[in-house]
Amino acid sequence: MLALRLARRAHPVVQLRRLLVAAAAGGTGFLLLCALGHAMAHPHAPAGSVLRLAWCVAPAAATVYFAATVARTDPGTRPRPGLSAIGLGPGRLMAISAVTTALSTVLGSLLALLFFLHLRGDLTGLPFDGAAMDVLAAGRPLPLPAALTLLAVVPAAASVTTALVLRPRDTRARPTGPRTRFMAYDTFAIGRRTAPPAGATRYEEEPDDEAGTVSETAQELTEPPAPRPAPGGLPWGITVLAVGLALETYAGRSDHRLGLTLPGGFADSPAGVLGGWLLTALGLVLTGPGLTHLTGLLLQSVRPGARRLLAGRMLQEEARRIGRPLGVVCAVASGAYAMVTLASGVRPAVGPLTLLGALVVAGCAVLTLATAAVEARRARADTMAALVRLGAPRALPRQAALLRAGALLAVFGALTWTIAQLAALPLAA
Repeated sequence: MLALRLARRAHPVVQLRRLLVAAAAGGTGFLLLCALGHAMAHPHAPAGSVLRLAWCVAPAAATVYFAATVARTDPGTRPRPGLSAIGLGPGRLMAISAVTTALSTVLGSLLALLFFLHLRGDLTGLPFDGAAMDVLAAGRPLPLPAALTLLAVVPAAASVTTALVLRPRDTRARPTGPRTRFMAYDTFAIGRRTAPPAGATRYEEEPDDEAGTVSETAQELTEPPAPRPAPGGLPWGITVLAVGLALETYAGRSDHRLGLTLPGGFADSPAGVLGGWLLTALGLVLTGPGLTHLTGLLLQSVRPGARRLLAGRMLQEEARRIGRPLGVVCAVASGAYAMVTLASGVRPAVGPLTLLGALVVAGCAVLTLATAAVEARRARADTMAALVRLGAPRALPRQAALLRAGALLAVFGALTWTIAQLAALPLAA
């Protein structure tokens, strides 16, 4: 009930994000049901049905990733002071977030089931003059347990992922910022009297104790915050990228090919190329945070001014938050560019289901990046406001944001184009 009340009274922008999660879950659920309908309509061709079901993994993974990102940025389930006193600790808030994510994805799955039954003609007559009879197995009884099992995959995976992402962590680490250290420091120790050792008078020990305590407090306040370490996934990401490209090249030139039908009408494609593409996408995701941090480091190198210094420091601070969504967008964009390059001069057989799957994957990737960018903007809002109060030009935050966006577009755009060209070579040969 509490999750329902929080979901009902949320901000309209938060409600829009949850509706987008429901739409993504609905698109993925409809693709899963279409794979079930193909298996019912073609019982003697299980390989094609299994392949259709395998192609649903990418939309499902994109939907789960988007749902977890939306749950992480939900202000209604964010830990705040005083909530633990009324029983809403970090563990309870994590459970509420998981339930809210489950509600959004279940809504989308139910809408997908209703639309699937409508196209089959189970609710009304066959629409579109029965054009989807062969794909949806119209006229055959629908195994409801199998359909519900397929529809439960995305909500279950999204809820578990949300719980893992938002699980309570140990917050007893040493504070890093001066203000945080001051709030965490035992201020009542100032002026506190300690028992003097044997043989010493109280008058001799009290001034030394107070002076030592005050000096330690001043040292804590003036100590600069420890810089965040750079993300450590860049070497692993480059390695996985190299392995994926090498596997694509080897599989594309090998004579022993296991033919698969890629979306878009690319029949008899080497199965090793698909594995190489998956490794390349994983490498881009792993490379994203480290490459974002490196971009910020290069942006503030060679005698930077205030604008470049602020933009570079912000990129380094936000490398973990926006790096992985940037890597996912690069993986999706490189795959789409490679497909378009291969289809140049040839009319690809892009059906409605292929188009729906591409829209779900691309839409979830772009929306995840946009959600992470909004979260990063809110995280640095206090810093920008403090800079303006200290006398910085009001246009400085906007200029730094444009500089960050231009640097990321140049670096990740060039990386996406290079990976796409290398990924298209095996199939173009």
